[in-house]
Amino acid sequence: MTTYRGTKEFEGATFVRSSFKGATLRFSDVSGVTMRGVDVDGLDIDSHDLFFGTLVVNGVDVVPFVDAELNRQFPGRELQKAQTPEGLREGWVAVQAAWQATVDGTPAQLVDAHVEDEWSLAQTLRHLVLATDAWLGRGIQRRPQPFHELGVIFTGAAEMGFDMSIFRVDPPSFDEVLAVRAQRQQQVTDFLAAVTPELLAEERDDPWGGDDWHPTVGDCVRVILEEEWAHLRYVRRDLALLR
Repeated sequence: MTTYRGTKEFEGATFVRSSFKGATLRFSDVSGVTMRGVDVDGLDIDSHDLFFGTLVVNGVDVVPFVDAELNRQFPGRELQKAQTPEGLREGWVAVQAAWQATVDGTPAQLVDAHVEDEWSLAQTLRHLVLATDAWLGRGIQRRPQPFHELGVIFTGAAEMGFDMSIFRVDPPSFDEVLAVRAQRQQQVTDFLAAVTPELLAEERDDPWGGDDWHPTVGDCVRVILEEEWAHLRYVRRDLALLR
C-alpha cells in the first residue's frame, strides 16, 4: 500500500471513475473537495475542526446536526461555548464527571491498549495534561515553561521546532498519569473558582506561538473544554472497539 506524506500533488486534481476504497487520510487537508456521484457507504470522517466550517451532504450542511447530536450524547458539552464564569464552571464539572466515569469504567488491561494509529486512554490523559499546561499554564498564566514531562504532544510538534527534550521517553505507570492528571484538573478548578468576567475578557498570546490569533482568557478556557470533550469522544469510540 502506497503512503503519501507531505504531498500537494493532488491539489486541484480531478478523479473520474477512480477507487479510493479502504484509503486512509490522516492530518490532511480535504477542504473544498467536491464529490459527485460517489459511493460513500461506510465513509468515516472525524474532524476536530468540523465545527469551524461546513460539511455539505446532498445539499445540506450537516455540521449543526452533528453538533446537536454530540451535545445529546455528551450532556454538558454545549457548555464548551459558554461565555460566563458560571457557564464555564458548570461545563468543567460536567466534562470531569464524564471523564471520571470513563476512567473508572475502563478495565486495567485496556488503559494502555489502543486502536491502530490512535492514543490509548493513558496517552490521552497525558495529552490532556499537556493541553492544560499549554492553555492554562502558558496561555492564561503566561508561564514560559509550564509543561510536565509526562505530557504527550501532538504529531508534528518536533517539525515545528518544539523542544521535545522536555518529555519523558519511558512510559509512566498509570498511577503516575492519574496523579499528574488530577493535579492539572485541580489547577483548572481553582482557576475557574475565582475567575471574573473582566479576567475572561483579557487578551493573551497564542500559547503555540502563532501571530494570527490573540485569544482571550475565556477563549483559552473554551479550548481546554473543547479538548476535554473531543478526546473523551475519541477514547469512548476506541474503547468500544477494543472491548
